[in-house]
Amino acid sequence: MKVDAVFAGGGVKALAFSGALQALKDKNISLERVAGTSAGALTAALIKAGYEAEEMNELFNDLDLKEFLDPRVIGDVFPFLRWLTLYRRMGLFKGDVFEKWLEQTLLKKGVRSFGDLPKGSLKMVASDITNGRFIVLPDDLPRYGIEKETFSVAKAVRMSSSLPYFFEPVKIKDEHGVESMIVDGGVLSNFPIWLFMRKEDEKLERPVLGLRLSNEFDHIPPRKIKNGLSFLHSMFETMIKAHDQRYVTKIEAKNIIFIPVKEVKTTNFHMSDIEKAKLIQLGNKTAKEFLAKWPY
Repeated sequence: MKVDAVFAGGGVKALAFSGALQALKDKNISLERVAGTSAGALTAALIKAGYEAEEMNELFNDLDLKEFLDPRVIGDVFPFLRWLTLYRRMGLFKGDVFEKWLEQTLLKKGVRSFGDLPKGSLKMVASDITNGRFIVLPDDLPRYGIEKETFSVAKAVRMSSSLPYFFEPVKIKDEHGVESMIVDGGVLSNFPIWLFMRKEDEKLERPVLGLRLSNEFDHIPPRKIKNGLSFLHSMFETMIKAHDQRYVTKIEAKNIIFIPVKEVKTTNFHMSDIEKAKLIQLGNKTAKEFLAKWPY
């Protein structure tokens, strides 16, 4: 059976997706179109490049996540200057090592740009904080005077994954030389299932399957806002979740695999091999339980 799939963001927690993908394969479910935000965009890109679940498991097992932490030289030599770098560059780490790794990983499957993939088969979301809007990649690239087909898939994933203050924003210029600053898509839409949704009176070509790294879908507990810091945190969380919750409640939970990842931080790049294995096993177990009851 063919489905369209959407993967939520979640940083290193997204390792659980590779386990879920194995469960989908065991049920002979193939992914026709895929979309995602941040680490979900990474997962989607690997899928469309042709990586099978087993290959992803091997890829992540062999990967030293700490290699992606590439600070500016001055911050590496003089750690006390790292905060100055954060102020000027708006990110502790450059993100270049991650992009280069992904570029090489995709090239092993013959994929460099969106033109190497079936048209419309891969979409991802990033946030343009210069113009105050989310952008869908590659669809919205012409808005910046950039050709979609020749744009690097690895660069697009990096744009979608540039977690604010952790990785430096990606800067792109339009044909007039006007610069826009792009950060993690999760700032505006961490679970872009709306990309494949149609109007209520229109029939979907295929089921749309969502994969999220949480155990709840419609309940956001009230937050206690006591000071400026908690206010800022609550505002940021609301921006991330509110837009997506609207679409999740519309399609209910029947088409979403909720992988209950707990006690794993989004930026835990020092994760051990045992922790990686547990995440992959959790994804596999959760997806199997879901598919056993899925009506399709």
